Amino acid sequence: MNCIIVDDEELSRLAIKKCVEQTSFLNLVGICNDALEATELLQSEQIDLVFLDIEMPNMSGIDLVKNFEVPQIIFITSKSEFASEAFELDVTDYIVKPVELPRFLKAVNKAKEIHDNKASAEVHSDHVFIKQDSRYIKIRLEDIFYIEALADYVNIYLESKRHTILSTMKAIEAKLPDEQFVRVHRSYIVRIDRIKEIEDNTIVMGEKLIPVSRSYKENLMNHLKML
Repeated sequence: MNCIIVDDEELSRLAIKKCVEQTSFLNLVGICNDALEATELLQSEQIDLVFLDIEMPNMSGIDLVKNFEVPQIIFITSKSEFASEAFELDVTDYIVKPVELPRFLKAVNKAKEIHDNKASAEVHSDHVFIKQDSRYIKIRLEDIFYIEALADYVNIYLESKRHTILSTMKAIEAKLPDEQFVRVHRSYIVRIDRIKEIEDNTIVMGEKLIPVSRSYKENLMNHLKML
């Protein structure tokens, strides 16, 4: 997995770098002193994972996640008080400094599982199974219109039915093929061929209007077949 480190403190950068070097499946692509520098690297390189500090000059790590399309994020910060807000952004994990290898490995193994699930979904499968109570229900991917986050749950909307399951958007996104589904908002994933119209920052899907956030707009447009 290609990763970058974003932290304005040299000692923290070195500590994270040491952990990365001890993890066989991580490839360190770059080290950034601030979030603005990171945005340039994210646009020019294929990055799978970002180790991101929160309190930095010019732009905080949270502002980076809110305003730009980012891959998996593991926040590594000196304060625990931002954890609630961070997890609302659907990040993979949150580590409080100092960074220790066992805790680091727990976080990156979670990231690797999400990454591998995403890769597997892109290779095969035209369906997913969801668990409701004691039952496992098969859903064809082509039947899904859109998916909506709702606190600790997600709603999966089909043409005439809705399924509510305990999950996160990050976990759901990892199981869906990238060529068929696209994240357009912190709270929404849509099936591309179900999109009827896009007007400004709104997607029209039948009678449902779905917002497109600025940080996901470019990714959405890249998924569309434009003439």
